[in-house]
Amino acid sequence: MDRYPRRLFLQLSGVAAAGALIPASEASTSGTGALTTSAGVLSPALPPVRTGDGVFDPLRRRWREVTAGSGFDAAAEPYRTRLAMLGTAAARYRDTMAPADGSLWPDQPFPSFVATQRRLLTMARVYALPGTGLTGDAKLAEAVATGIDHYRRQVYAADADQVGNWWHWRIGVPKTLLDAAVLIGTHLTGPQTGALRDAVDHFVPECLLDDYSGTSTGANRVDLCVVTLLRAMLTSDARKAALAVSALSPVFPYVSEGDGFYRDGSFIQHTFTPYQGAYGASLLTGLATLFAVLRGSPWEITDQNIFDAVERSFAPFVHDGFCMDLVRGRGVGREPYGDHRRGREIASAILLLGSSASAAEGARWQGMVKGWALRDTREPMLKAAESGDLAFHARLAAILGDDAIPATEEPVGHRLLAMSARAVHRRPGWCAGLSMASYRIGHYEHGNGENLRGWHTGSGMLYWWAEGHGDQYSDSFWPTVDPYRLPGTTVSTRRLADGAGEAWGDTCPPARWVGGATDGTYATVGQHLYGFESTMEAFKSWFFLDDAVLCLGAGITSGDGVPVETIVDNRRTDAVLTVDDRGADALLRTGYRRTDALLTVDYEEGWAHIAGHGGYVLPSCPRLNTLSEERTGDSDQMTRSYVTLWLDHGVDPRSAGYVYLLLPGASLAETRARAADLGWARVLVNTARRQGVHVPSLGITAVNFWNDGAAGGLTASAPCAVLVRERGDGTATLTVSDPRRGLSELTVTWDRPVAEILHGHPLLTSATTGANLTLTFGRLSDRGGGSKTITVRLPPSASLPGGSHGPA
Repeated sequence: MDRYPRRLFLQLSGVAAAGALIPASEASTSGTGALTTSAGVLSPALPPVRTGDGVFDPLRRRWREVTAGSGFDAAAEPYRTRLAMLGTAAARYRDTMAPADGSLWPDQPFPSFVATQRRLLTMARVYALPGTGLTGDAKLAEAVATGIDHYRRQVYAADADQVGNWWHWRIGVPKTLLDAAVLIGTHLTGPQTGALRDAVDHFVPECLLDDYSGTSTGANRVDLCVVTLLRAMLTSDARKAALAVSALSPVFPYVSEGDGFYRDGSFIQHTFTPYQGAYGASLLTGLATLFAVLRGSPWEITDQNIFDAVERSFAPFVHDGFCMDLVRGRGVGREPYGDHRRGREIASAILLLGSSASAAEGARWQGMVKGWALRDTREPMLKAAESGDLAFHARLAAILGDDAIPATEEPVGHRLLAMSARAVHRRPGWCAGLSMASYRIGHYEHGNGENLRGWHTGSGMLYWWAEGHGDQYSDSFWPTVDPYRLPGTTVSTRRLADGAGEAWGDTCPPARWVGGATDGTYATVGQHLYGFESTMEAFKSWFFLDDAVLCLGAGITSGDGVPVETIVDNRRTDAVLTVDDRGADALLRTGYRRTDALLTVDYEEGWAHIAGHGGYVLPSCPRLNTLSEERTGDSDQMTRSYVTLWLDHGVDPRSAGYVYLLLPGASLAETRARAADLGWARVLVNTARRQGVHVPSLGITAVNFWNDGAAGGLTASAPCAVLVRERGDGTATLTVSDPRRGLSELTVTWDRPVAEILHGHPLLTSATTGANLTLTFGRLSDRGGGSKTITVRLPPSASLPGGSHGPA
């Protein structure tokens, strides 16, 4: 794993300059007289220089402005009302505080690792913010100081034992207590400050920053550095400030395994879990805050990789203002509309980070966030920000009110993040996301009692949002959906225990062929699926097209003694379902809507449609089963309506398969027309060795080669994914990838006349044109499953789109 960023020496030069501000009494020196921290030797020892608050006063002021709030008129609405409400709450907390043995507020359990500190921080922010009615109120600040010291003596003492979750002791509690302490300044007395410092140093020793491993990686490392910086600001400790910045160094470089950012945009935390929508959002917020607070100081952060991550790692998973659940780990069911809250958190961090980025990046990000906010009509971003971060509200209101900032439209294209087994496909009017599991990415994550039934989210769950359905998975979906019937998955119906499998995402199957090939517009994606705690095995492919996703399954085999099902969809809706079975009675042709209604249709070709959502075309499939029902969650007693469509492969199937077409947002007429257009797409092959399709109107031929072989005029010497696209202008592209990440060489032949190579690739070691095209690539194994595209020119006689592509 790479451990240090390419700009490390630039960053350390800033830390070395800060060394002039570090008194000799605070510096740790080695036998050679060089200044050292956990990051190693930073600079030669410097003569003692006294450090005053002149260096830290600007940091503390910037911290208040960035985190408590600034940039708004306290006398204007909605700030006036919101600030007054905060002031009223803070006065109530002050007046009801009654420090006693085992208690701080009579109405609150004690000790609390969250709620107590949250009240103290609210009080501190009310003291620091304008327009609260208690701005600068000494008694309020003294009450905060009393509360901090009481909690420190009762719970967070330097000689206390850590019990329960480590995170509270090392991040949650110290971060909040220090934040409140910094905001009230000198109202925390010298002895109180020293005692809090000692407690933090006990639970957050510098050795936690020595090694980038365990619970000191990714978002956790950033949070630990924030705690260290707050500790530095509290006591005007320049050495701690330098340490806080230098310890960030391992966060920035790209990694090839474990926690962190990958070159394809993936972000992993807990070793096995894609996590842009929780830990990643916290990391982005922490870094944006540190960049803003430290800008212009001796400890200014210089690394730029996080700026690249905004559009490579985070933006692909934000759709119309919410963050997709496929990168939210165990937190998906934590609260209704939690995906929208995380989307706001990411948007807020991006706008804040924009103040430290280039002018071009900042402007681009403002347009992107503006577009998200305007399109999030289910939980409007600006309105929701009123009750949260007032600084974010002010920034967002400013760009929404500025006609010179154009709102960026939802992008169109495909992003395949092979290293995290995730894909996102965007087309005009709809968006889809796919979550898979592999030998490096777990089926699901559970922990701390959360997400205990997320077993099958990595079994090819296909999320999709048509226009107007931004709350499809937001509104109590996770507590009410049937966890055995998640959309897109193929599963054994074997019953599973809550929290089955190892915690924290360590549920990786042995599958290596997980990924695919994309040219940035279309994609062929596949998953060699091993069922979770099951003998089931299957080969699943998704072909992401213009207005559809063509879904194939093959080799579905199991020995669990229970039925195996493929879930065509499971929509949270009570909309009318219309089914055409090529021979059922007229009632079924016009639709039905009945709670707990089960319909089984046996047919060769047909379609189904959910009003207002989309359509499904099912050529030559097994029986389509449909169910409309009301489902109630176990704990919150929320009830939601569902329409479920699934294929039953029977008990212990042997090499079962399926084909169906998903049409997001399609009308009833469009669904019926696509079902009648038998030549729109052709399945070339659907076996456990190869799965491939040809779509003449798009000039696409795509094959997932689970083994070497031939299909649709394409031949591959080894397992790979191949996507060919004839553009109709006399050119074509051939895109390949090595999803297994193990090939030292791959040869692909396209049985099609090719005149010349227009654009190659450094990994292309040889190419032969003429009557057919033969391409040989070297060491695709080093490219993390990424796609490589070659552009060719076709001879005039062979450049007609949709022509013959050879035998299947």
